[in-house]
Amino acid sequence: MARAAMGTWMDPMRAVYQRLLEAYGPQAWWPAETPFEVIVGALLMQQTAWRNVEAAIRNLKAAGLFDPATIAAAHIPILRKHVRVAGLFRTKPARLKAFCRHLLERAGGDLATYFDRPVDEIRADLLAQDGVGPETADSILLYAGGHPVFVVDAYTVRIGRRIGWFHTDAYETVQRRFEAHVPRDLAVYREYHALLVVHAKTVCRPTPRCDECPVRTRCAFGRRRRRGRARTIK
Repeated sequence: MARAAMGTWMDPMRAVYQRLLEAYGPQAWWPAETPFEVIVGALLMQQTAWRNVEAAIRNLKAAGLFDPATIAAAHIPILRKHVRVAGLFRTKPARLKAFCRHLLERAGGDLATYFDRPVDEIRADLLAQDGVGPETADSILLYAGGHPVFVVDAYTVRIGRRIGWFHTDAYETVQRRFEAHVPRDLAVYREYHALLVVHAKTVCRPTPRCDECPVRTRCAFGRRRRRGRARTIK
C-alpha cells in the first residue's frame, strides 16, 4: 500500500522516501500484536530503549496484567515491579494506570469506540493525560488508532533540518510541513516515520556518516560537507 499511494506524489519528499525505502526496506513498525500493546509501548517509551519497553510488556503479559481493566485496578507497587525495567519507575506506572482508567471512563475500555471519533477530539483527550505530549499522542493515533497523522520526533527534526526542508524544531510547524507534502495515507505515514527513525539511528546520526547516506545528493548539509572536503583536497 505504501508504494501504491505514491502514484501522483511529485515532491522532493517523495524522492527521499523512495530512497530510504530502497536502502532499508519496509520497517513493519510499530511492532505490536494489538492496538492496546501499541498504546502501552508508547506510554512506556519515554527516555528508554525499545528493548526495555518490550521487556516491560512481556512482564505485564506474564503477570496477567495486559488489558485496560486489570491495569486500572492494579496497585501501583505491582505495576512498578513489572515495568521498572522501562525506567522512570515512579511516574510510568501511575501514568499507565491513569491512562487505562481514562480508556474505561471514555469508552468502556473498547479501543474501537475510543478511536471512532473526530481526530481532533481524540488528540485533545490524549494530550490531557499525564505524561502524554504531542509525539506520544500522535504515535497512538497513527499506530493504534489508524488515523493518518504524521509523527514528529527528534529524528524527524534532525533529518529535515539537515536536508533543508525546514529550519525549526517546533512540533506543529514540522508536522504541518510533512502533512502538506506527503499524501495523507496511513501506510505511507507509518512507513515514512519508521524509515526516518532507522536512517537517523544508522547513518544520519549526531555525527553523520554522509558518505554512506542514500539521500546525500538531496541533502543540503551533505552537499555542503562534500564541497568543503573538495576545497580541502584542492
